[in-house]
Amino acid sequence: MPAPLTAVETTPDLPTHADVVVIGGGIIGCFTAYYLSQRGLKVALVEKGRIGAEQSSRNWGWCRQQNRDARELPMATKSLDLWEQFSAESGEDTGFKRCGLLYLSNSEAELAGWARWGEFARTVGVKTHMLTAEEAAQRGRVTGKPWKGGVFSPTDGTADPSRAAPAVARAIMQLGGSVHQNCAARGIEMEGGRLSGVVTEKGTVRTKIAVLAGGAWASSFCRQYGIRFPQAAIRQTVLAVSPGASELPPALHTTAVSMTRRSNGGYTVAISGRGRVDPTPQLLRFSAQFLPMFQRRWRNLTPGGLEGMRSGHEGMSRWRLDQPTPMERMRTLDPAVDKAVVRLTYQRALDLVPALKDREVTAAWAGYVDSTPDGVPGIGEIASVPGLVLAAGFSGHGFGIGPGAGHLIADIVSGATPLVDARPYHPDRFQSSAWGKVAEF
Repeated sequence: MPAPLTAVETTPDLPTHADVVVIGGGIIGCFTAYYLSQRGLKVALVEKGRIGAEQSSRNWGWCRQQNRDARELPMATKSLDLWEQFSAESGEDTGFKRCGLLYLSNSEAELAGWARWGEFARTVGVKTHMLTAEEAAQRGRVTGKPWKGGVFSPTDGTADPSRAAPAVARAIMQLGGSVHQNCAARGIEMEGGRLSGVVTEKGTVRTKIAVLAGGAWASSFCRQYGIRFPQAAIRQTVLAVSPGASELPPALHTTAVSMTRRSNGGYTVAISGRGRVDPTPQLLRFSAQFLPMFQRRWRNLTPGGLEGMRSGHEGMSRWRLDQPTPMERMRTLDPAVDKAVVRLTYQRALDLVPALKDREVTAAWAGYVDSTPDGVPGIGEIASVPGLVLAAGFSGHGFGIGPGAGHLIADIVSGATPLVDARPYHPDRFQSSAWGKVAEF
């Protein structure tokens, strides 16, 4: 079953020219196109399926600074302000609220790790509160369990994955940009040694700049032009339970299970980090670079099946620009849920919060989290293809930092002063080893 997603009417006719073409209508592509349109640039956003239909609508909806890797924290902090500013500027509702995020634990090691992160966070002005056992029990009283401690991050929050990307797409069109669904980008054209156009299934758009925000499809797209972008997609399963358990906090994380309140009053429930690794040709190609990450997270990852092969997003084939591509054969990555994980997640949720015992599972879905070897996205212009800016590999963190990432990408494209230091994100770093650099959170 696909994740809930708001439908949005988009631009019917593809332009022949644009200042910038953004490839991919997830949260990253949408915010990039929004900030470029704000600056008066003529922007065309092309999406092979529906706006926000892949991982941008399949995530938890957390918009957090808490436990962010140091490289992503500045962007996360800026993003929280930008989530608020977007609603004020556009009049669109993404469901964003600074509701605070609650973490509870009975692990001394986990609590010590959160405390170390908190000490670092204070040096950069981030508010976070370590909870005593008594405070954790009070904030987590719905569980009816004792806790050794926890963390509460009051300025963090959540947005609604079913509404966010469509809301930004509407805002793009209000600013004069164009948004095109069911319009796959097949490739690019070059002239004089730099990008000169984006070829789509509905025609070619002449442009000197394209942003590749293709999510799990980005690496195979890069391969068409000899660009080596190591990427592996992890299949993760999420379920939704019916409304009614109003005494639960808006967002709760434990090692066993995590919960997030949705706009309908129900909850999204998942096990953090739990996923299937579906073997694909691309995964085998980049396996050496992913060894450090898999070594760090092996307890939560299990071998998958043929879902990745069937989906086609991690293939090694090259395609022609005048023929349908794998993106047109698979408009939306909607992989099979892991039924064992659905059962385990629901049971853990009931064990954690007895108040859920009368709530039923209303939906379950899976999605592919596109990861890089170090767990940090690749953002920057590709030296071998001037005019092509990569923005992919957000490693399960893209939704929350979507506004900041989109703003930064727009800064890079337009030559403005970057919102944050762009150097930690540049994809050139993937040409060297990732050992010792894997994001901890």
